Amino acid sequence: MRAHTWERATDAAGAVARVSSSPDAQFIAAGSNLVDHLKLGIARPDLLVDVSRLPLAQIDHSEEGVRIGANVRNSDLAADAGIRQGYAVLSRALLSGASGQIRNQATTAGNLLQRTRCVYFQDVTTPCNKREPGSGCSALEGYGRYNAILGASAECVAVHPSDLAVSLAALDATVTVLGPDGEREVAFEDLHRLPGDHPEQDTTLRHGDLVTGVWVPALPAGARSTYTKVRDRASYAFALVSVAVVVAVADDGTLDDVRIAWGGAAHKPWRARRAEEMLRGKEPSPENVRAALHAELADAQTSPDTAYKVPMLLRSTAMTLAQLTSAASSTPSVASTKEASR
Repeated sequence: MRAHTWERATDAAGAVARVSSSPDAQFIAAGSNLVDHLKLGIARPDLLVDVSRLPLAQIDHSEEGVRIGANVRNSDLAADAGIRQGYAVLSRALLSGASGQIRNQATTAGNLLQRTRCVYFQDVTTPCNKREPGSGCSALEGYGRYNAILGASAECVAVHPSDLAVSLAALDATVTVLGPDGEREVAFEDLHRLPGDHPEQDTTLRHGDLVTGVWVPALPAGARSTYTKVRDRASYAFALVSVAVVVAVADDGTLDDVRIAWGGAAHKPWRARRAEEMLRGKEPSPENVRAALHAELADAQTSPDTAYKVPMLLRSTAMTLAQLTSAASSTPSVASTKEASR
């Protein structure tokens, strides 16, 4: 590991000022991703500013939604009663990620900002445009089973590894960011980038920007949500593909609201907007679902290594939608029960 200076921040504004004033400085909280990169030689900061002790570990519920602090541990968030009851997709996404030990350490912001697990990004002996811009992308001709099929470029075919991020994409979350110029809100869909010509840039954050929290608006009355992850083994494995779905079914059986986000498919959590538009206001019949998902995947670019992802996404998403809509038509949801009792 390269030698570096470590400082503990006492307030968020001071942390931002310290990092923004040094081009080779980085924030560190739990370090479950960054420490690996320090050991591998991927990250080489001169200064690490520890933000783990900042008072950003609250989960605040209200009728309008829930505010999640950047330092909330993954295990605490997944176990929170309000999250489990009102935002099942979020809790289930967290519980499907990593191991219990890592969830006890990892933070909300750190989970969202973790970098790709592409084997070539993590191997400093191989060319990687994300690690060293202009060096080439080894994954294009190498081992590609995990590669992106949507939104990739000739510069990078890596996928984003976070399960939590996929669920927050489906929940229309907003990220609170404190930067050198003050605080701002970033729509979750705008936080992560597609690779384009600059795959070294994972997010739209600027140097010195500190994520301080996430806002998740309350779901519509009667809405249901869940998360489906397909992986090689039952635990401690990244998604081959994953699906986050939120639905609200009207009295006539049509979809009042439908949100679909995919993991394992792109450089960022992929919001299936085209499919959502085709399904909204229609019955979730197998024919309608199939047509919408095929339209969303019409631009997918696959290789022999990744061709399996298209049918896997089709079947996983159709199955998840069927589970949620059939449950909604047979029993009242928690949200609708609350409405009825008011």
